[in-house]
Amino acid sequence: MEKSEHIYVQSNRLVLRQFSQQDIDPFYLYRSSPEVARFQSWENYHYHDAEVFVEKQSKCVPNQPGTWFQFAIALTETNQLIGDCALHTLLDEPRIVEIGFTLAEEHQGNGYATEAVTALLSYVFHDLQKHKVIAFTDVRNEKSIRLLERLGMRREGHLLENYMSKGQWVDEYQYSMLQSEWRKT
Repeated sequence: MEKSEHIYVQSNRLVLRQFSQQDIDPFYLYRSSPEVARFQSWENYHYHDAEVFVEKQSKCVPNQPGTWFQFAIALTETNQLIGDCALHTLLDEPRIVEIGFTLAEEHQGNGYATEAVTALLSYVFHDLQKHKVIAFTDVRNEKSIRLLERLGMRREGHLLENYMSKGQWVDEYQYSMLQSEWRKT
């Protein structure tokens, strides 16, 4: 790994680390995939978007109220980027954070998303000592719903037509978990 990369969390097969210049190509490849973008807010992702994103994220630090920090999800053995996890520290209540995750299509179905989000939750509750984690998912995104529920997150809401995506209003589920609930897992 590059010396400038900061590793925040390591699991058996993955590291959650800072983005770096080597990530631009693989990041662009999965972000520009229509299947990966299906339930995401972006579409028609351009290479320049990836360059700007990686440059910005390589200078960010997690846990800054009102900001999003993206962790690069990389394979431990090769440092190959396979996805990313998001951490949004709420401005008005920084003891509550929102998370999100995206995995390259060719790496889905291998347990990597579960491993990455588990590592992220551990970091959030143990290292950052957050009170609560929330996550939102498109009600049609069955894979994300299953993952959040498998990790013990509770569905707290069904938000009707909660955001505009690709020209249509989309319903979302809101999930959450308290630090006290994480300790029991």
